[in-house]
Amino acid sequence: MAWIRRRPKPDAVVAEAEPGSLKAAVRQTRIEVAERSAVVVDLRDAELARLELLNEALDPLFKEIPPEVELFDRGISQGDVPRLWIDAIAHVAMGRDKRRYRFVQDTRYGRKVLAESGEIADIVKAVTHYVALRMIERDKALATDSIGSVDADSHRSGWRTAGLFLLGLVVGSGAVFAALWIAASQLAH
Repeated sequence: MAWIRRRPKPDAVVAEAEPGSLKAAVRQTRIEVAERSAVVVDLRDAELARLELLNEALDPLFKEIPPEVELFDRGISQGDVPRLWIDAIAHVAMGRDKRRYRFVQDTRYGRKVLAESGEIADIVKAVTHYVALRMIERDKALATDSIGSVDADSHRSGWRTAGLFLLGLVVGSGAVFAALWIAASQLAH
């Protein structure tokens, strides 16, 4: 059996479509896409504005941090999802509704939500607690390092003593062996 493909007559195709209808459809689609992207841009601008307000509210907190503490690097990133970074592992982003702040920390087990609120004051309080906790952890780590360095020095000193003892043992044994050899060779003559 042969398949026969029937093509419409050229006059019928022209009669069904209005002249320029594809152009009109493309134009209308472009307008719709532009309107949707404008809405997305407006939402992103609103997110950035809210994060900038929070950033300004955090200024007094970050002015209190001593200059020698270099744990925090605050700044707003303007990617697909704008974020206010507190340090390398914690940031504030807007929630799905774009009205709530979400303060999260990246851990080895995934992201942990530290606080979520629509109020700037609540997030400032949570960030303040986080900064205090990180500073305490830093102080503990520095104290451990200074104690650890003393322990490491005493540990190295113990190995040095053991090494000197073994060196003395080898040299002493060699001296006794040499003395016995000399004595034995004189008796043989």
